[in-house]
Amino acid sequence: MKTNRPDGRRFIIYCFFFIVFLCILASVNEIRFDSLLKFGKCAFNHTVPHNSSAENFLVANLASENSSSNDIRILIGILTLPDHYHKRHFLRLIYGTQSPVGGRVDVKFVFCNLTKEDQTVLVALEIMRYDDIIIMNCQENMNKGKTYTYFSSLPEMLNTTDGPYPPYHYVMKGDDDAYFRLQSLVDSLRPLPREDLYYGYVIPCPSMDPFVHYMSGMGYLVSWDIVEWIRDSDIPKNHLEGPEDKNFGEWLRDGHRGKNRYNAKWSMYNYPEPPTRCTHELWPDTVAVHLLKTQEKWIRTLKYFNVTQNLKPSKLYHIP
Repeated sequence: MKTNRPDGRRFIIYCFFFIVFLCILASVNEIRFDSLLKFGKCAFNHTVPHNSSAENFLVANLASENSSSNDIRILIGILTLPDHYHKRHFLRLIYGTQSPVGGRVDVKFVFCNLTKEDQTVLVALEIMRYDDIIIMNCQENMNKGKTYTYFSSLPEMLNTTDGPYPPYHYVMKGDDDAYFRLQSLVDSLRPLPREDLYYGYVIPCPSMDPFVHYMSGMGYLVSWDIVEWIRDSDIPKNHLEGPEDKNFGEWLRDGHRGKNRYNAKWSMYNYPEPPTRCTHELWPDTVAVHLLKTQEKWIRTLKYFNVTQNLKPSKLYHIP
């Protein structure tokens, strides 16, 4: 028994020192781990604002990749009538399935004050559901100032202190019997000036000179500075009656505006039938097709441009 005691003491001493070693090792590793955590946190804080989470940071990066300050902002106002409910629903399908790259295009339906009880209910429901209607303070008319009211009302409606300026780079007036291909429109505007621009289909039909007459009412577009000029100038106010597209061109001529002009012919044209000097066959390089007065003409146009090509296959339907 006496010979075993030194061995037992020696074992206890070894165990004690081993435990101390483990404690020291754990303490050192904890210090290293804390240092790594602090270093990582410091590096991350240099990348992400203190009031942002990693998730918000990633979301912000994705958003910046999907949008750019160079994207064109376009407002298309489709002048129509309050009672044209079915036409508006149809056009929502046409424009709601287009997603142009490099530009934000908002399509709004524009008409004057409501005059019927059913309009106050049905139009209000449309606004609640789609938020794509502009109701102006005017009486419905074609050639007695409706277009002027549309353009001149926009600065007060759209200019805000907490939004971008201008709210839109370009504003277009369009007809409800015209089909606008939004990606083609964005692509055609990208190289053009964003100030003092007047864009459209030159009238008369044989002309290719945008400085001779004016742009067809099927759809003409101006830059935001011209919209503000229309609001402020007395020239449009004193010249309201008559063909609205012709009047518009005369406003710009008399006010020495629209020095940058772009003739979109023949990317814009009238439907091929009946043939006139303003028409030609449908073709790929198209911004707008006008005079789609019947369902048959709309269907032929939409089929030509293969607008349903992105329809996803599903067991829920079969469309040949």
